[in-house]
Amino acid sequence: MAWSLRKLPALSDSQFAQWSTLLEERTGIQLARQQRALLELQVSARMHELGYDDYDHYYREVTAGIPGMLEWSTLVDRIAVKETSFFRHRPSLEYVRHFLQKKINNRELQGSFDIWSLGCATGEEAYSLAMVINDCFELAAINPYYGITALDISTSALTKARDARYSARKLEQATREEIQRYMLRAPDGNYVVADKLRERVCFTQGNIIRPNCMPAVKADVIFCQNLLVYFRRWLRRDILNALVEHLKPGGLLVIGLGEAVDWEHPQMHRASADEVQAYLRDEREEQ
Repeated sequence: MAWSLRKLPALSDSQFAQWSTLLEERTGIQLARQQRALLELQVSARMHELGYDDYDHYYREVTAGIPGMLEWSTLVDRIAVKETSFFRHRPSLEYVRHFLQKKINNRELQGSFDIWSLGCATGEEAYSLAMVINDCFELAAINPYYGITALDISTSALTKARDARYSARKLEQATREEIQRYMLRAPDGNYVVADKLRERVCFTQGNIIRPNCMPAVKADVIFCQNLLVYFRRWLRRDILNALVEHLKPGGLLVIGLGEAVDWEHPQMHRASADEVQAYLRDEREEQ
């Protein structure tokens, strides 16, 4: 009991530099100085659980062999999980809706319609995308033929995503119709995503900076919002360049507003939409 009431000292400058360097080397995530409190809170909380009282001792444990990698996986879950909600940025989701509707109207769909949700956290973004995509297929009265691959570094976040159970607060930006069509009210007052959406979404663990983590199937839409901001400018550019290679010809890449304002690519052109930062890949592959 005495240990549980003790407060660890603040991270020193050198300790913050040590921990933030480790985080960036292993995940690509760059912590600013103002995020020092976040790192300190999560590291010290985990140390309390394990009974450690020295940051340097715990650092040695985290960086030591296979047991250290297992402990690191637990710690990074605490640091990397971000707060999100359904329809967090509706203009971007509506742009995806219009993109698919245009393909359906012009009879341009070839095979399955494949979507990636990168940095999907606890699943709200992926299920919001599923709602939008499913709307388009049902409106056109054609059988839904789509799949969403949702990727995140956090195994605990992915567990929650697969559980597909959310509080009413997470649905505040969804319309009443969307909730009625796609969510089931549980006895405890929470909401559960309908099976017809859950069966379309595959959640997988991976790190966007590791090329071998990317899904094998090329995508019609890559949705990557509020993730690039965690990386250095040069790494954002490298990630975006890599994502282009995973888009089908004519595919759509959606990122967060202002996350990469000066990025350009010879096979991509910026979509003309004020509220959305989106890029379209050229229809024809380069020879």
